[in-house]
Amino acid sequence: MSTKPIAKGQEPKRAKGHIRVAAILEAGVELFTEKGFDATTMTEIAARSGTAIASLYRFFPTKESVAEALLMNYVEHALASLAELASQARAMTPPELASAFIDFSLALQSKRQFAVNLVDVAGASESRRQQFRKAMVDGIEAALREVIPALVPAKSKAVAMTLLNVFKGVGRISEEAPAVQRVLLAEAKDMVRFYLVALEA
Repeated sequence: MSTKPIAKGQEPKRAKGHIRVAAILEAGVELFTEKGFDATTMTEIAARSGTAIASLYRFFPTKESVAEALLMNYVEHALASLAELASQARAMTPPELASAFIDFSLALQSKRQFAVNLVDVAGASESRRQQFRKAMVDGIEAALREVIPALVPAKSKAVAMTLLNVFKGVGRISEEAPAVQRVLLAEAKDMVRFYLVALEA
């Protein structure tokens, strides 16, 4: 896995530039999904997005910089979704929070798998991974403490880390047949619900 700094391109300043960058990133998602990161070329990204090759390189000097931008989009989306959940948690009961957590993990699954694949092939620093993991744990912990305020910090941190690992497994449920998915999701929600209710007792 590469740990070299990734070259950064020019930030768009006008609306047209932001639209162009969005088109490039959309093309990146499509091509990386269809062909894989290694087989995709910058020329193909330019053609798919309708961007002059010089403009593409101005915003994204390398293919790795396209992947980095897509990974950052995923991180921002995941953390914003978790922050929204935490802001609503105060009005929830432990069973309601359990369902919300499972729904959150499922909603992220398709984007998460794409991001994981990119990290594996395009590379990402260990420090970047740890920063994202810490932010996710902190967000889960914030929601937990809204619903179960009696949790001491050490316990809430351990519970948040446990739940994050549970959510990774829950995301794989989407690979099952629809009828099986329904059964497994119900079981997953029950498992997390019993866990949270026990913590409140």
